[in-house]
Amino acid sequence: MARPLIIGIVNITEDSFSDGGRFLDPAAATAHARRLAAGGADIVELGAAASNVAAQRVAPDDEIRRLAPVLAGLAGTPLSIDTAEPAVQRWALRQGIAYLNDITGFPDSSVYPDLAGAACRLVVMHAVASEGRAQPADLSGDAALARIDAFFAARLARLAEAGIARERLILDPGMGLFLSTRAEASLRVLTGLVRLKTRFGLPVMVSVSRKSFLGELTGRALPPERGAATLAAELYAAAHGADFIRTHDPMALRDALVVAEALAAAKR
Repeated sequence: MARPLIIGIVNITEDSFSDGGRFLDPAAATAHARRLAAGGADIVELGAAASNVAAQRVAPDDEIRRLAPVLAGLAGTPLSIDTAEPAVQRWALRQGIAYLNDITGFPDSSVYPDLAGAACRLVVMHAVASEGRAQPADLSGDAALARIDAFFAARLARLAEAGIARERLILDPGMGLFLSTRAEASLRVLTGLVRLKTRFGLPVMVSVSRKSFLGELTGRALPPERGAATLAAELYAAAHGADFIRTHDPMALRDALVVAEALAAAKR
């Protein structure tokens, strides 16, 4: 099993589904980011606008206001910015970040010249909703897979036409309510990671941490109670082709991967 890069999540938000409000203070967010990096995160991702169904839209200026002091306090840490706002994306590119993650998959062509002129990696995410928040949709596993294929085929073509280098792209098929209200859709995507990578020839990011489908499977209604379920899904993803795993608990994933690697080596 090739070890994926681990991306630690820092939600600088009021209403993120699992930890909204905990890290809204810049000092708290910076300290948390440092803990994630010390615990095993290869990359720390900062997001200042929640994307769950109930989340309120955050104005671009407010996103930047939340992000700026935290980013400034993390010099030397590989950083990703999670935003679907073109104005925030342009600001983030000027900060020299390593990764830019758009949960709507960069639909706004006005930002394409800026993306083409930058050096950072771009996480192109698929979501059923075309806006910045998850929207419940009742899709079967087959329907979700077909939609993912069609979305990436079209979006990658647009990005290529804009001169954005393909080798900078990372695909995220979306999970939980970004796919469907049915757990089967997320399970089908997880079990089809190799197919997705083969289809498009690009690295894949998986973000299952504390997602709704894990709650449906286990009966754990509260996101913080889904740690064990999250780790099981993340280990499956790591063993089946995920190149990046985005998680709330990098330490647990890092330790689990170390043990899995040791067991694999002991069999040789």
